[in-house]
Amino acid sequence: MIKLKRAREPISRGDGYRVLVERLWPRGIRKEDLTLDEWLKDIAPSTELRKWFSHDLERWREFERRYRQELKGNPAYQQLHALAARASSQTVTLVFSSHDAEHNNAVTLKHELERLIEGHLSRSGAEQSQS
Repeated sequence: MIKLKRAREPISRGDGYRVLVERLWPRGIRKEDLTLDEWLKDIAPSTELRKWFSHDLERWREFERRYRQELKGNPAYQQLHALAARASSQTVTLVFSSHDAEHNNAVTLKHELERLIEGHLSRSGAEQSQS
């Protein structure tokens, strides 16, 4: 299961494995005040893409497309696969700093992780049926 949570929201028992998915540390939050298991800044959008998007909702669909392209060409894409593997067996919470909970990189990452998990499960099912 994959959850999304703002960095300013309190931690809860159901969060499971907490991962910050921002390139920059969230403004106004001290590192010791944010409980995380991992900070994957390398899978966050590039500085150029983040600045281009600038939370302009008219650019949201294009941001998602460009971000997915960045992810696929990113050497850190293996980190995404490892996170998908973890999320297939336990709760993973993607922690983000955006004020907009519906239009941010964590939303796109969640969809990409779900796609990876679904693809893995589909392949596993096909392999089992061939056995």
